[in-house]
Amino acid sequence: MKTSPIALGTFAAWMFVFVVVLGFYGCPKYRVWQQEMEGKAEFAKAEQNRRIKIEEAKANLEAEKLNAEAEVERAKGAAKAIEIENGSLSEAYIQYLWVRQQSNLNDKTVIYIPTEGNLPILEAGRRVSSKSGD
Repeated sequence: MKTSPIALGTFAAWMFVFVVVLGFYGCPKYRVWQQEMEGKAEFAKAEQNRRIKIEEAKANLEAEKLNAEAEVERAKGAAKAIEIENGSLSEAYIQYLWVRQQSNLNDKTVIYIPTEGNLPILEAGRRVSSKSGD
């Protein structure tokens, strides 16, 4: 069976018309579907970002609670130390604590010179100008 060229041309023309009509109908439907999918994706992303923020807030709250507990424990320790030292604080011990505290001064050089009262000179860095022009 041989098909004529006119029949093939007619069939091709009808196929072209069918594709064009399908495009006119399908393209708007596809755009609507595509926008719906984009909206769902954006909604899912926003929902995930909200969950992340909630989890970060929970983690921050937990960290703050732990920091507060640590601060309470530090205060308890300081109170207990003060209670213990209350009866045994002497002038020599206070001087020892001052000298020990000097190790926390990082790069500063401190020279300890005891005076007659065995107290450190705290104002050694200040100079009083004896010139009348200053």
